[in-house]
This record gives sequence, structure tokens and C-alpha cells, in this order.
Amino acid sequence: MSDPVGPAEAGPYTPPLGPAEVGPYTPHRVGAGFSRPITLLILLLAAPAAAQSFSQRGFVELKTTGYPQAAVNDDTREVGEALVRYEPAFEAGRWLRVRGSLDARLDTWGRVDRSWRVDFSDRTRKRPALSIRNLSATLSRGRFTADVGKQFIRWGKADIVNPTDRFAPRDFLSVTDSGFLAVTGVRLAWGTDTDIVEAVWVPRFTPSRIPLYDTRWTVLPASAAGVQIVDLGATFPKGRQIGARWNHVASGYEYSLSVYDGYNHLPLIDTQVYPTLVPPPIVAIDQRFPRIRMVGADLAWPLPWLTLKAEAAYFASPDRQADEYVQYVVQAERQVGELFLVGGYAGEAVTVSRTAADFAPDRGLTRAFLGRASYTIDTNRSVGAELAVRRNLDSFWLKGDYSQAFGGHWRATLAASLIRGNPTDFIGQYRRNSHGSLTARYSF
Repeated sequence: MSDPVGPAEAGPYTPPLGPAEVGPYTPHRVGAGFSRPITLLILLLAAPAAAQSFSQRGFVELKTTGYPQAAVNDDTREVGEALVRYEPAFEAGRWLRVRGSLDARLDTWGRVDRSWRVDFSDRTRKRPALSIRNLSATLSRGRFTADVGKQFIRWGKADIVNPTDRFAPRDFLSVTDSGFLAVTGVRLAWGTDTDIVEAVWVPRFTPSRIPLYDTRWTVLPASAAGVQIVDLGATFPKGRQIGARWNHVASGYEYSLSVYDGYNHLPLIDTQVYPTLVPPPIVAIDQRFPRIRMVGADLAWPLPWLTLKAEAAYFASPDRQADEYVQYVVQAERQVGELFLVGGYAGEAVTVSRTAADFAPDRGLTRAFLGRASYTIDTNRSVGAELAVRRNLDSFWLKGDYSQAFGGHWRATLAASLIRGNPTDFIGQYRRNSHGSLTARYSF
């Protein structure tokens, strides 16, 4: 469902489900803005010549996806994708660690940019063919740690939905198969055995990547068939994003408090209709990213038979452009041998309603029962399932997968997603996007 989580991005699981992108059509050049990160990556790749504490890993992945039904705006039934990821790391004693990863992509659906430039910003409508996925340095001294650069920052303890996870934009080009995007900034942490205090400063905004308007993951009503959609791009905020989090390990439980001031990485969507002499009309769409403030908390409470987790956040809109609301999730998890079970409920209470149209997968999964299960058959085989059911039972999404390793390098994964429900519901609108996939990966 999502990209594999590596050491640089480990964090709580968030089920991906949601509706349509961000990012202006502004061409990005490998110029002054990218010269420094690329130079640092080159030095990192050349590190083995000067240091012994160099490691590298990566994989080559081929994936094919099939859709039994055509969508209103997209009759594509088969999609092929290829991804090569290379992850070097360099460590100079205990005080400095440098990690990075480089992605190279191709696809048959046109969701990958065909220009062969190296992207660092993750602000493009399509996935870049070549990109620096993350590149950061970790400086450590005593109880103090500083992470500087493009990095994955994850907050929260819940495994289903994470209301407090504000520094975690995602790639939603395929809504139910999303992955996290890194942000560029500084994270400072000071910790003891019982307390960790974090402060985050992100000077440059990174949006979530949402579905392209001419693909099946942007759901259009049947009446919109043939409508010409003009993408006006997006207006990216120029201000900084800041946040702080305090995590405390008490006797028998653990909790944290967090605050965030910045912008929502998911957009509000504005539309304008222009009549034409010959129907249908032209619809122009653009996106903007409202400012938000968040105050949140999370809790993990291990009990003899299960672990209870809860997470909640209140969202305010300083510029009065977005809704104000409380979002929460409560869940229980249990490990029984090789079987791991998670189940819970995500809810929302809107205090001020202002938004006419937005793209908000996190809010789309509220007012629903969510869960997942995984079972390790043996050292080479595993199965898993994920489920989202609307509380009135009129929409649901179910995913199952089977994974098997062959030797020390190969792994094949067979997955299928079934989506059904009311077309006016966030989940149910994707009812024509049920699909199956087969992925082959060679790790090195």
C-alpha cells in the first residue's frame, strides 16, 4: 500500500486512502538551488575512497497493476512501473552520520515526468524520473541530536491514522498506494531515558502530490464526461513551518504533547467554469494551501492482553480559509505469536466549517472503523490485510497481500484491493478503482 519504510523514515503506519495534486507547473532546473545537495550526494557516493564506515543498499522493482473497470475519465486498465532506488550511508565516528537515497522511475501511465533532470524539491505534478529522495546529516553529541537536510519526520503513536503527523506529506497519485515524501529542514532533539524534546524548523514548503486530473484517481461525475479541465497549478506558501513535541515515558505508559504552526500539505481546490460556444464548458482548477495551527497529544498504554493507543489533535485556521476541527483515533493492538492485529475507530468533530472543496485523505478516513492484520508464515512468506469501513456500513475498502522471498535477493508480492460503496462517500467514490498488482523486487 505504501513505499517500504527504511531507517531514515521509520514511523507509525497511516493507511493511505483519499481523492486529486499539488504543485505548480513551474519547471525546476538543476541550478543554484540544487547544486549544493547534488554536490553533497556526490561526496557521499565517493566516501568509500576515504572512509571505511560506508554502507550501501538498494533495490530494483518492477510492478504491474490491473484495473477490471474503466473510470469515467480514464479507460486505462493495465499499468507498468519500474523503480530503482540506491541508498548510500556514511558514518564518521559517533558524531556524524550522512544518509541519502536516489530514485530512478519509469511508467506506462504518464505519471512519471519524462524529462531527465534530477529533482530535489518534490513540487512537481508528476513523479520525477530522477530524484534525490532524501539527503540529510545527523550530528550527535551527548543527549543532543541534530538532523539537517531533506528527511522524513514522523510524529504520533497510532498505527491507523495520525492526526499529529504534520511534517509528513505523501504521494497520492494512486490514493490507496501512497508513500511518504521527505521535507527539507532542521530537527533538533534532546533526550534522556524518560523524555525526548523535539523542535522542527522547515523553511521550504513541500506539498503532498495528489492525483492527476486526467487519471482514474481523480473521480469525476458521469455528467462531467468530456469536460476540458485546465490545470492552473498551485500557489505555494513562502512561510516557514515550525513544531515542537515532548514525549515522556512514565511507569507503564507513554505519552506526548505536540504543537505545529505552518501550512496544510493537502490543498484547498478552487474551480472556475468558463462557458463555450459548443458544450461542454472549460473548467479551470487551481490549488492553495491554507495556514493551520495544531495542538495534539498521543498515548500508548501496554496492558497484559493488548496495547491501547490514542491520538487526537485540534486544528485552527489563522487565516480563516480552512475548517476548524478535532480529529482523533483510538485503537487496540495485540501480538499473538506470528499474528499481529490492529483495530480501531477514527473520528472527527467540525467546530467551524469554511471549506467548499479540498483534497483530504486524512479526513476522508474519519468516521470509519479501520484495521489491519499480518501473519508471518515462515522466514520467507507472509500475508496481510487492511480494512476501512464507514461507520454506517455504506462504503468499505479491503486490501490483501501475499509476499514470498526467493533466495537472499528476490521477493514477489501479490496484492488486491476491493473498493465498494456510495459514490458520494470519500471511500465509495473509488468503487471503480478496485485493482490487483504483482510486484517483483531484487534487493542488493
